Amino acid sequence: MIRIFAAPSRYIQGPGALAEVGAAAFKLGARPLLVIDAAVMAIVGEPLLQGFGDAPPSVAPFAGEVTDKNIAGLIAQRGAHDVVIGVGGGKTLDAGKAVAMALGTPFVSVPTIASNDGPASRGIAMYDEAHQLIRVDQMPANPACVIVDTAVIARAPARFLRAGIGDAIAKKFEAEGCWAGGGLTKHGTRPLLTAQLIADSAYRILRAHAAEALRATERQQTNEHLEATIEATVLLSAMGFENGGLSIAHSVTRGLMAVRGAAARLHGEHVAYGTLIQLLVDGREASEIEDMIGFYKQIGLPVQLADLDLNEPTPDEISLIVERTMSSPHIRNLARPVSSASLREAVAWLEKGAR
Repeated sequence: MIRIFAAPSRYIQGPGALAEVGAAAFKLGARPLLVIDAAVMAIVGEPLLQGFGDAPPSVAPFAGEVTDKNIAGLIAQRGAHDVVIGVGGGKTLDAGKAVAMALGTPFVSVPTIASNDGPASRGIAMYDEAHQLIRVDQMPANPACVIVDTAVIARAPARFLRAGIGDAIAKKFEAEGCWAGGGLTKHGTRPLLTAQLIADSAYRILRAHAAEALRATERQQTNEHLEATIEATVLLSAMGFENGGLSIAHSVTRGLMAVRGAAARLHGEHVAYGTLIQLLVDGREASEIEDMIGFYKQIGLPVQLADLDLNEPTPDEISLIVERTMSSPHIRNLARPVSSASLREAVAWLEKGAR
């Protein structure tokens, strides 16, 4: 079987990297369109626009849901452009990706938070007017350039980076599960070994640096720990999951999105909890699971449903989580069979034993 590896064409990271956006965009096109939230523009607009010199980009303000209607509106209001730049959080970046895909242009991704690996991925989460996820579109290629100003990330609330860590931690175990279970990647092919190496490296980096990185964000300062953690969270995590595949950890997010309290929590927080479920279902050694729980507690990731604001879950809520998890296409990406009973047992173990 043919195997495929994909990644952003260029990745730029460091304090002050916003100044590089203009030059990076002009290498890709002469008529850039900037998709950005007005609130974000107020924070980063000055250093961002300085990089464009005397040729500022057209600006398309965006705030709201990433719907087909809103994307069509963004496109209709603008003239001809040959490169799109998205600056902000996940929804703004997805809106920029959708505009770029519709226009057939390269996309430059400039995240202002590191809550997941979406900035370096091809995926676009599309919603309906009721704010319900309806599909995940895929750009033809990963962003042409990803630019991460770590000084901006350092000033964002630590909760976002913590969620990004939770999202990235899973990729090692999901890549291993997809490989062992005969699963396919987003490319529709079997994974390459390279993806497992990348995902494992992301995990090792986070275990070594994440705690100190979170302390740096409390001081709103950059340091080597934050730089390493952002690289693992944004770049390595994206390459790990797109090329290595997903498994139980991401399947569990379907269930958590369906229940009270947890539905409002960040994606990476869901994935972190899902990783514990995957380790239990996979029959990992108790010492490995306990070690992971200890790490979670050290950095503030959820280990029980109450940590996701689902206090005293009812039997019906547990059943809904299990049912939705079992509906995921990634559920079989594990060496051993996964059943509703094994998922229910894993949830019960955490509720009783992860205190």
